[in-house]
Amino acid sequence: MYTFDSRIRYSEIDKDGTLTLESLIDYFQDCSTFQTQEGVADIDFMKKRNIAWVLVSWQIEIMRYPRLCEDVTIGTVPYELKGFFGLRNFFMDTKDGERLAVANSVWTLFNFEKGLPARVTPEMLETYPMGEKLEMNYAGRKIVVPEGVQPVKGDEIVVRKHHLDTNYHVNNGQYVRMAIDACSDLEDKVRGMRAEYKKQAVLGDVLYPLVYNDVAAGEDGQQAQGQMRIVDLIDAEGKSVCTVELNF
Repeated sequence: MYTFDSRIRYSEIDKDGTLTLESLIDYFQDCSTFQTQEGVADIDFMKKRNIAWVLVSWQIEIMRYPRLCEDVTIGTVPYELKGFFGLRNFFMDTKDGERLAVANSVWTLFNFEKGLPARVTPEMLETYPMGEKLEMNYAGRKIVVPEGVQPVKGDEIVVRKHHLDTNYHVNNGQYVRMAIDACSDLEDKVRGMRAEYKKQAVLGDVLYPLVYNDVAAGEDGQQAQGQMRIVDLIDAEGKSVCTVELNF
């Protein structure tokens, strides 16, 4: 387990004075990056070998959004490294131990020079000590876009420099931001989120959000218990780049 402490900043809150979902994702991503940078297999190690961890899916459950200036602890627990897959949990707690949010994530180690998945190295096993899988309601990583439902088309999104990460691909959290922005009328707090990443978008690409409103939870691993929206971000060829499920 790896943890760091922080305090909710004004730049991270919404109009209600609580942490945004996008900022929560940033905290989780920062946590895994901090762990990486303190280990042997840091970002420079990966770049020299033309490999990187590519996120396959997110699942996040939010019990409560922390408020401005609230002290929090953010943690991550890698619990399986096998072949070219890595699985890790995340959590955010108050300083008193109240669990605010918990997440699961699936990653693939990818060799960009060969264009193929790469096997986990001994250095990575040293960098990411394994821990116990956290308790949460685990859902499937596949998100099924509903058939027979006419989606609402959102405004096209041109990938800009501020969307990119150090791999020159759109950052994982940016896709979620795009999906939330496409739901412009959404007022309720998101209590659960899943994201399935299917391909990488790069600078200059254009994404087209398709918003499926009032989707009922099915039997395909969806975690919703109430209202749910699915936002499918597709490319110019109509192929899905990232699908985001929002539960509230």
